[in-house]
Amino acid sequence: MNIIAAVDKHWAIGNRGKLLVTIPDDQKLFREETKGKVIVMGRKTLESLPAGQPLAGRKNVVLTRDEAYKVKGCEIFHNLKDAMEFLKQFKSEDIYIIGGAEIYEAFLPYCDTAHITWIDYEYMADTWLPNLDKDPDWEVTADSDEQTYFDLCYEFRRYERTGKKALELGEV
Repeated sequence: MNIIAAVDKHWAIGNRGKLLVTIPDDQKLFREETKGKVIVMGRKTLESLPAGQPLAGRKNVVLTRDEAYKVKGCEIFHNLKDAMEFLKQFKSEDIYIIGGAEIYEAFLPYCDTAHITWIDYEYMADTWLPNLDKDPDWEVTADSDEQTYFDLCYEFRRYERTGKKALELGEV
């Protein structure tokens, strides 16, 4: 499975339920990577999307503790085990974990690739992704040249799990 996220220099991903910054090329990368694939998110992430609706051209999987929660166009699950059972029908490389923090944390052991837009800036934040640079099981296997958006510098990094093998779908 894949993680896809934009992080600041301290691996922050959000503040008050919103992304830290919107970078057009990051949005383009997200669209290109996830189009036609399965995206997995929490309820708050879904509600932060345009009009709080699922993203077109993708299979939208949402985890929430709210047993009454329903959204047309989404597969809704209330626990990790049921979501993992559903995801078994898809190729692992076609599954993208898109947030938020609790969802990243729950699925990280099952992921072997991370597509990270690393932003050289420190934002006010209340939500973080685990810092893969400090995890010996992960290493950068590809990175772009430094990009700029106005005065913001960022780069696209691909991390791969090179240490302890990712758990298989269904292993809990």
